[in-house]
Amino acid sequence: MATPVWFLMLPGVLTLDVTGPAETLALSGDAFALRYIGPVPVVKGTAGLTFGEIEPLPEQLPPGSILVVPGAGDSRRSFSSEEARIARNWLARQQPAIHAGDITIICICSGTLLAAQAGILNGVECTTHHNVISRLRQAAPAAKVRDNRIFVVDQGVWSSAGITTGIDLALHLIHQRCGAQTALEVAREMVVWFRRAGDDPQLSPWLQHRNHQHPAIHRAQDLMLSHPQDSWPLEALAGRVHVSARHLSRLFRQHLGISVHDYHQSLRLAIAQQQLVQGESLERAALAAGFSSARQLRRMQTRQPAI
Repeated sequence: MATPVWFLMLPGVLTLDVTGPAETLALSGDAFALRYIGPVPVVKGTAGLTFGEIEPLPEQLPPGSILVVPGAGDSRRSFSSEEARIARNWLARQQPAIHAGDITIICICSGTLLAAQAGILNGVECTTHHNVISRLRQAAPAAKVRDNRIFVVDQGVWSSAGITTGIDLALHLIHQRCGAQTALEVAREMVVWFRRAGDDPQLSPWLQHRNHQHPAIHRAQDLMLSHPQDSWPLEALAGRVHVSARHLSRLFRQHLGISVHDYHQSLRLAIAQQQLVQGESLERAALAAGFSSARQLRRMQTRQPAI
């Protein structure tokens, strides 16, 4: 059964905050059923686009729902409107279901501000666009606002840093609900690549070395990402992407400025760091990332301390 995803639509909505995640989720197949709701049936968004046939706000969303709160082109004005007041009060009524885990709320860009004004973010880790991060702290002084994050997931509340990061949130949702392979296929179809992890700083291995369009390199990166704990000898990896080992090494140096081995190690280090953040021991984090021991992990951290 498809998971219902409800987009909260207000006048002045940032168009890409809606269409980016919506198109991403639609490309995953029939796993999600997209609905559009709001206080009024027609809203004009940014870029001169108008959204119509918006359904009225239901009194209560069904359990298992995902609620998407997009940002606004001018959040000061848009979130001060009568429509925003109605939406804010409605959001406040959804708060018990959100905190009980019955509903997941996804706030994109400045949409986090609307959730903050509804009292949903107290005690919750969250983020938003860097231009409004100070306003978020003012709107929700009890929230744990994080800087320099692509997106943050905490207590059923998802929040993202900026416009295109709504796509990253949608890919993360697909990864969670449909599996890594589906997320990678959708990312490849969109030519954005599955490159970011939620609580990583914006300059992570997933992002730093995906800003290219060479298909052989992307295939090699996808293989290493799908099984980073494997050893991936250069000859074997090159054979899987149908180029010679020498040519693959040259491609990585030319397009990424890094060797195949160092790229693989950066993935392993990032995975180990994620494991440590999640509370795993050094030994278990090392093994999960494909290192032979905690000692080897410590040695690699010394060589590449950037993570």
